[in-house]
Amino acid sequence: MNEALIQRFNERLKAGKAVFGPFMKTCDPGFVEAAGYAGMDFAILDMEHGPISIQNMQNNIRAAQISGILPVVRVPAITEEAIGKALDIGAAAVEIPQVTTAEQAREAVKLAKFSPMGERGVCRFVRAAHYSAMNKAAYFEGANKTIVIAQLEGQQAINNLDDILTVEGIDIFFIGPYDLSQSLGVPGQVTHPLVVEAMNKIVKAAKKKGAVVGTFTDSKETMEMWTKAGVQYISYSVDMGIFYEACKTLKEQFHGWCETVS
Repeated sequence: MNEALIQRFNERLKAGKAVFGPFMKTCDPGFVEAAGYAGMDFAILDMEHGPISIQNMQNNIRAAQISGILPVVRVPAITEEAIGKALDIGAAAVEIPQVTTAEQAREAVKLAKFSPMGERGVCRFVRAAHYSAMNKAAYFEGANKTIVIAQLEGQQAINNLDDILTVEGIDIFFIGPYDLSQSLGVPGQVTHPLVVEAMNKIVKAAKKKGAVVGTFTDSKETMEMWTKAGVQYISYSVDMGIFYEACKTLKEQFHGWCETVS
């Protein structure tokens, strides 16, 4: 199932189109499933910031696959356990936080891919291999199509940008604007000129090398700005924030209606 989702996702990017989806911190797979039915391209299922366990995460991945949305798992660290477990339970992509050097980027690829591309720990009695029901050769070949996303989130990553962009096996370079803003001394000010300048530097350098760039947005204005700049992997807000804003808007509309009829 992941291979079809990955193929569709990659075809959109190769055609120069943008893909769109939320970060999700929920422990309830119903939110993930609903995002898929709404037509989102991907969901970043968050294990860096959020309460979800690896056991519950596999249900979120199932929900994504059922509803046709690419399950991206943001792992908490560049470790064999974090990356391997996310892939074993069926993640179609892993998003790696705080990549600051080319060495870290290479390590992420090594842990996410089987030989000859990497050194991922081998076990075919896992969900991703249909608990050994899948043909071994087909499993290993399909698993190496997994998407690897490196998050560039600070000044150190910018300092090492040229080297990081040369690493083979990284499919998307994702700019984390909030951590970047903190690194630049303006925490939370993601539209500050210093932040925008740094992000544009990353976008231009990556696109010059033919790489796909992603970023996080939490307003229509920033979503439009970065899409126009050529960012193709657009994450918009977080499930809990989207739900909060929807509830707030409905409440305001309701009270406005009540005032007109009272």
